[in-house]
Amino acid sequence: MLVETGHFALALALALSLVQAVMPAWAARAGEPALRQVAVQAALGSFACVLFAFAALTYAHATSDFSVQNVVDNSHTAKPFIYKISGVWGNHEGSLLLWVLILTLFGACVAVARNAVPPVLRANTLGVQGFITFVFVLFMIATSNPFARVMPAPVEGRDLNPLLQDAGLAIHPPLLYVGYVGFSITFAFAVAALIDGRIDAVWARAVRPWTLIAWSFLTLGIAMGSYWAYYELGWGGWWFWDPVENASLMPWIAGTALLHSTVVMEKRDALKVWTVLLAILTFSLSLLGTFIVRSGVLTSVHSFATDPTRGVFILGILILFIGGSLTLFAWRAPLLRQGGLFAPISREGSLVLNNLFLVAACATVFVGTLYPLLLEMLTGEKISVGPPFFNFTFVPLAVPLLLIVPFGQALAWKRGDALAAAQRLFAAMAAALVVGLGAAALHWGGPVLAPVGVGLGAYLIVGSALEIVSRARGYGASRARGAAVIGRRALGLPRSAWGTATAHAGVGVVVLGIAAQGWATEGLATLKPGGTLAAGPYVATLDRVAPRTGPNYEETVAYLTIRNRAGDEIGHVETSKRFYPSRQMAVTESGLLTVGASQVYASLGEIQPDGAGLRLYHKPYVLLIWLGAVVMALGGGLSLTDRRMRVGAPVRARAKGLPPSAVPAE
Repeated sequence: MLVETGHFALALALALSLVQAVMPAWAARAGEPALRQVAVQAALGSFACVLFAFAALTYAHATSDFSVQNVVDNSHTAKPFIYKISGVWGNHEGSLLLWVLILTLFGACVAVARNAVPPVLRANTLGVQGFITFVFVLFMIATSNPFARVMPAPVEGRDLNPLLQDAGLAIHPPLLYVGYVGFSITFAFAVAALIDGRIDAVWARAVRPWTLIAWSFLTLGIAMGSYWAYYELGWGGWWFWDPVENASLMPWIAGTALLHSTVVMEKRDALKVWTVLLAILTFSLSLLGTFIVRSGVLTSVHSFATDPTRGVFILGILILFIGGSLTLFAWRAPLLRQGGLFAPISREGSLVLNNLFLVAACATVFVGTLYPLLLEMLTGEKISVGPPFFNFTFVPLAVPLLLIVPFGQALAWKRGDALAAAQRLFAAMAAALVVGLGAAALHWGGPVLAPVGVGLGAYLIVGSALEIVSRARGYGASRARGAAVIGRRALGLPRSAWGTATAHAGVGVVVLGIAAQGWATEGLATLKPGGTLAAGPYVATLDRVAPRTGPNYEETVAYLTIRNRAGDEIGHVETSKRFYPSRQMAVTESGLLTVGASQVYASLGEIQPDGAGLRLYHKPYVLLIWLGAVVMALGGGLSLTDRRMRVGAPVRARAKGLPPSAVPAE
């Protein structure tokens, strides 16, 4: 009965989302502002209904209700409980329900954000968000019903894909979806503003917190997915330029550009048309990622569905939202009033340059990802666009972009002094040179670009710290000289300033981790018990190979002892081959030993009667890649705590004696 009630709740959410979409337009046409409140209540009601439906599906998975087809296909009684819960979104239907849940959650948050968003803008935004919800709920009910029954109910389920039975995959999709779906709010704000014909600092202040939330969660989601692929797939890499990986990277890059563009718009009332276009493109890329994952146009360990029928429906959604929003943009954008002016050498100018590099980088990923798919669909010819293409096109754009970041922070708004900014960054440049040369000396004869990357990472970190120090000292003739005074002023800076510096420093930490992989080493051998294999400064000894039984799998485990070159024992590692009888599928479980920020990585190969194949890696400072991503997300969260992010920009009050028509509509 609970399953049917959950299905009914989805149907009710469909009706409520339609009401939410229609009422703001009705209120505007009828001249009845009170009707806008209906959209607010409908948004809250839609969220409540979808939340109930999600809880019903979760309960069916938790109790192994094999009368539900979704549970049969993705669960098993012997599966650990945490993977019974993560199995809810470890499939197409359940993940789509999670997507819609987050979509309605954001709509509900906008509905209750009365002080931060002007009433007309909020109502129009809810209307657009309601239409998005309506289309996706319709898609789910029509093609991807998570509550479909199976009669008679089987005794046992088919189990979840073994690759998805991992703690990382229990966390990765929710984080990623909050990022993906969060950009639907910025999209809704953009379309609402185009409909209303008014885009100003109030709009930018309203949009920026939602952009920060989406960007921060998408950063964490991508990082978690990267770490999962690193340790679960057994190949030892942290990024493969897989099409589905690229599908999440593209909206992240566009969202980063959008985040910086909203800053310019809020500060200088400039880049209005560009900011709106970025808001549309960012969510469009999120929808494109949905199409790639669920349409069946490619096979990937990351993809959920391979049903072309669903792909046609999603293609229609893409045409509707992307084509419709771009058509509205082409119609209304020329009517928008242009904003303030600024000199090319200024913080605004550096942010514009930042945007250009980001968009160009996003375009290279877009072409490299979609061109092979389009070519195959049109001609049937298959080509491979792999890491070499992206490394030779993306990296040359990323390096100058990163060089601009501290320099742009050192420039003043409206009109800056390039020489003075360079002087303020002297310590950062000196640190980059010293660290880069030191790294080259320690690894003489190694990769040339690795020390350059290390120096660039140091430049970003020190440059971010210098921005806080410079702002605390104050610009001009009367600067505070005492360290105590500077410290007090630094603590008194807006949290958004600290958040920006933290996020940029996090980028530097990521660059350090990536650059250090130039010194990674690898060993490969077939070992008998007692045999050894070296990688970098570490040596692994195969102690024994033995079978072991898990809750829903059988495995063969290789037990290793890790020592340094001097023979001192560092720790123990287990790596295994697991076989899942219900799925008739084998997977490799890698073994990790963390030493500081570095890792020793072991992956078991072919099992032989008297031993086993073993691949051993030394990954220096590899954890900095994901630690830096966490620091970046923390910077976004810190900026969100700034009071200016929670309170809307002031709206110009109507002067006494002037008619309402003389003041811009709210």
